[in-house]
Amino acid sequence: MTTTHPRVPKDWAQRGNAVWDAVAYHLSPPGLLVGSVFFALSLTPSLLPRTELVQGVLSGGCFALGYGIGNLAHWLWGYLGLKVPPGRVTRLLGVLVGLVCLGLVLVALWYSNTWQNSVRAVMGMSPVDESQPLVIASVALPIAAVILIIGKLLVTIIRLVWHWLTPHMPRRAAFVLATALVAMLVSILVNNLFLRAALRAADSSYQRLDALVSTDVAPPADWRQTGSAQSLIDWDTIGRDSRIYVQSGPDAAEIAAVTGQPALEPLRTYVGLRSAPTAQDRAQLALAELVRIGAFERSVLVLVMPVGTGWVDPAAIDTLEFLHHGDVASVAVQYSYLPSVLSLWIEPELGTETAQALFNTVYGYWTQLPREERPRLYLHGLSLGALASQNSTTVYDVLADPFDGALWAGPPFSSPIWSRMTENRVPGSPAWLPRFGNSSAVRFMNQSGSNTWDGLSWGPMRIVFLQYASDPIVFFSFDADWQRPDWLREPRGPDVSPALNWYPVVTFLQLALDAALAQTPPVGHGHVYAPEHYIDAWVEVTAPPGWTEAGLNGLKQAMAARDYTVGPK
Repeated sequence: MTTTHPRVPKDWAQRGNAVWDAVAYHLSPPGLLVGSVFFALSLTPSLLPRTELVQGVLSGGCFALGYGIGNLAHWLWGYLGLKVPPGRVTRLLGVLVGLVCLGLVLVALWYSNTWQNSVRAVMGMSPVDESQPLVIASVALPIAAVILIIGKLLVTIIRLVWHWLTPHMPRRAAFVLATALVAMLVSILVNNLFLRAALRAADSSYQRLDALVSTDVAPPADWRQTGSAQSLIDWDTIGRDSRIYVQSGPDAAEIAAVTGQPALEPLRTYVGLRSAPTAQDRAQLALAELVRIGAFERSVLVLVMPVGTGWVDPAAIDTLEFLHHGDVASVAVQYSYLPSVLSLWIEPELGTETAQALFNTVYGYWTQLPREERPRLYLHGLSLGALASQNSTTVYDVLADPFDGALWAGPPFSSPIWSRMTENRVPGSPAWLPRFGNSSAVRFMNQSGSNTWDGLSWGPMRIVFLQYASDPIVFFSFDADWQRPDWLREPRGPDVSPALNWYPVVTFLQLALDAALAQTPPVGHGHVYAPEHYIDAWVEVTAPPGWTEAGLNGLKQAMAARDYTVGPK
């Protein structure tokens, strides 16, 4: 009896090579290498802490982008006809690259908790869960796969168009034209079909949301409040955020209880986007309402520019009203329904137009009043509101009769005044807390307050930029794609991870994601400004009388105990 054994094919090696060649055809080793490097770098710290889900999305996107860059370089090498190693050497290099990529990914995931904890530590947050690397990998894998499939589909379309054009023109010219045609088609589809439709839907949704307020909320009974029976502004024309601003502030009794001093009822005015048809009409309506309620008889008058949705940070105005014992009038005018990011992208001119109309209208009236009887005039804005407020006027227009000052919190990176002063800061001062000129008119403040201002004296106009070194809205930069930001140079900001480094492309993507999640860190970091820091800033800008250091510390404790829910920005 003869036993037969399965015969091992003589061409086993050839078959293995064929399998490897098929894999290599679909997966570019240079693409895998660059993608793995991008994946590893995406796990390093940026300005803000990231959850497992957010980190997985970022890492998956970074891998796909890196793979595309490496694959493009791989294709370009062959397209230019440059030499490649023999097949066996290429296969060995491919195996080596695969092992290196696997090791790089595993090591980066191993260190990811340490990197994230370095960000959380400077913000006083608890460490991440030990299982975070597994969650990151499970999220990143499908994200990267979907993006790569989309990229592969686009490449396939380009090849089809290329082959269709080749009989009609030179091969390389056909390729360039095919790439341009597909890129143009994708751009048109994304911009005109998907993006514009999404933006129109967003605008419509936020407009409905602005008008959607509880029917149980009756108009205010106090004749001084916006929307009351005596008000010039219809209660139905201001939205949810506007009503919160008008009704949520402290009253005279609460202010007196906290400060131990007699207090007045603060005056708050808000003009909604639906309150009048144009920016100039809304500004005129705001002035008329201010005159009606006696706002120009108060000691302090503040022109507030809200964020994109019309939201005003309550901590900013509450602290001012406590500091001045309620002897404050403030007015805000809405210019958009959209969040700040969308508003800045789609309609950046609307905020500036509204800010200029409000300032010119109120300032024109204010300058006609006797100097000894009129209130001190200040400007305020947070985020996109700070950008609009900066653009409301120029120093040349107010030299004859300047307003008293401004507090601009979290100014966006595109703010022209902020950018100019940061770039021209005193040599040796850090970009995250610069000093400009002799500091008599403009100063920058963070969590440290005015501790670094000893010996400095103010001039007639006081402007303070309140900013945190960890705020990506302030320190995002398109240049970060290819250039190391100045704020990364030593010394670092107090709430910036010492492990944060700059990497081309990847750091830009990290900062872009940070900007989208700027409201997620604890109060006092990122784009979430703390009441106690507003107090320090308003003290410098408005110089409220009668306060001692002990009194200010007590006010800070009282403000920290109040419930401030971060609103839409």
